[in-house]
Amino acid sequence: MTTHKTRMLIIGSGPAGYSAAIYGARAGMEPIVVQGLQPGGQLTITTDVENYPGFEDVIQGPWLMEQMQKQAEHVGTRMMWDTIVDVDVAGGSPFRAVGDSGDEYIGDVLVIATGAQAKWLGVPGEEELGGKGVSACATCDGFFYRGKKVAVIGGGNTAVEEALYLTNHSDDVTLIHRRDELRSEKILQDRLFASEKISTLWNKTVESFEAGENGKLGHLVLVDTVTGEKSTLEVDGAFVAIGHAPATELFKGKLPMDDGGYLLVEAGTPMTEIPGVFACGDVMDHTYRQAVTAAGTGCMAALDAERFLATLEFAEKEAAE
Repeated sequence: MTTHKTRMLIIGSGPAGYSAAIYGARAGMEPIVVQGLQPGGQLTITTDVENYPGFEDVIQGPWLMEQMQKQAEHVGTRMMWDTIVDVDVAGGSPFRAVGDSGDEYIGDVLVIATGAQAKWLGVPGEEELGGKGVSACATCDGFFYRGKKVAVIGGGNTAVEEALYLTNHSDDVTLIHRRDELRSEKILQDRLFASEKISTLWNKTVESFEAGENGKLGHLVLVDTVTGEKSTLEVDGAFVAIGHAPATELFKGKLPMDDGGYLLVEAGTPMTEIPGVFACGDVMDHTYRQAVTAAGTGCMAALDAERFLATLEFAEKEAAE
């Protein structure tokens, strides 16, 4: 086991974690970023990004995250390819975390940027057919369904974006929504309804995913939310796009959370109730959940962390005199 010490320990990457690292490194805090299971976060499974400021043309999510990582490293950040499995914040600064590798990480301040993960329906066949026709990431797996029939389940921005993306590979995309209107942004709805490749099934829920003769997904069993009538939809691939849940399991019982599992912070700041512990990005933001807002809160976390350390060091100096 190796112990890694730093003034700023960042758990999780993505726009929030990388931005915190960039600002922290430039402030001389020599941050360590423990990347986690999905280095780069959700943008590594997003292709076209057209709403991140500073780019005239559409850019690719994985490329943007690669650039952020390189920038953070260039200014002095250490990247660790590990996943944190335990955290101790009860005793105050310094904070201790243990990785899956067995290594120990100690930071004078702790920045939590663990992000969020895809939600699942929890219906029969979903888990069994995972990777065999059922997925939660069209940009990851859409390529495998070129020229085939696919469905997307959901009605928010994620679902509409997934459906639009799948038209790059399929001419037969069905969006299944449990209500009679979408919750996504109007510009996305306009694109969806303008596409000749996408059809919409309203007031339908998925009761189960059923395998075909080849052992892969064959069809969906649907239930009408108004009449209760059941029907089937033959598809080669189905993409669950019903949002995300914050990755906060690690902090249950250690930091306050809201009913949705998001970490609670002081209004307008990334500060948790424990001095020196900061949360940024999707792990604390259930309203905006955008790359640019995640990056912004990462910046805020680093600036507040720098102020916290300055105050801490001043207090220690006074105590020593």
